[in-house]
Amino acid sequence: MAKINALCVYCGSSPGTDPGFVAAAQSFGKILAENHIRLIYGGGSVGLMGAVAHAVLDHGGHVTGIIPEFLTKRERPRHVAQELIVVPDMHSRKRAMFDHADGFVALPGGLGTLEEVVEQLTWAQLGRHKKPILIANIAGYWDPLLTLIEHMRTVKFVPSAFNVDFLVATRVEDILPPMQKAARHVAGAEQTMAVPADRL
Repeated sequence: MAKINALCVYCGSSPGTDPGFVAAAQSFGKILAENHIRLIYGGGSVGLMGAVAHAVLDHGGHVTGIIPEFLTKRERPRHVAQELIVVPDMHSRKRAMFDHADGFVALPGGLGTLEEVVEQLTWAQLGRHKKPILIANIAGYWDPLLTLIEHMRTVKFVPSAFNVDFLVATRVEDILPPMQKAARHVAGAEQTMAVPADRL
């Protein structure tokens, strides 16, 4: 993989209580557009999802939203994405987001965001892919998760033989450079993932 052409951004469908979260999402959307990187995201037009998508579009970028049918009313997807892919369920959504993206960024979000980024970490740990994963620890939001992962390593639930590398940035300006560097080392065969049908 010579470069990142599309990034999957996991983030909340709510804005959160810190205005800095929305500002970070908007700033990152602008950065994606300016660097001609397509946004792959959950398809919603509200919360941080809406903020990052609107920012990409406002600055001339491209957006692909992927959303399960049952969420189309709650998250009002058709107001934002240039390309909208409606899938039957959450498992299909996550696989489609994986297939369309060259890497993954987790901005602040709730249980869904947590579950999505942890699943990518798990797939990477199991050797299913080597696409770069970055946790955007805006205002220390992901500190508890980072502490938990380090605790897992300490007590050997994440043994060194099965450790997984991921990136961390505290500012959105610092997200793309390490991801682009990491992506240069990902071979074409490592961009795809073979997962049994019952896990999709």
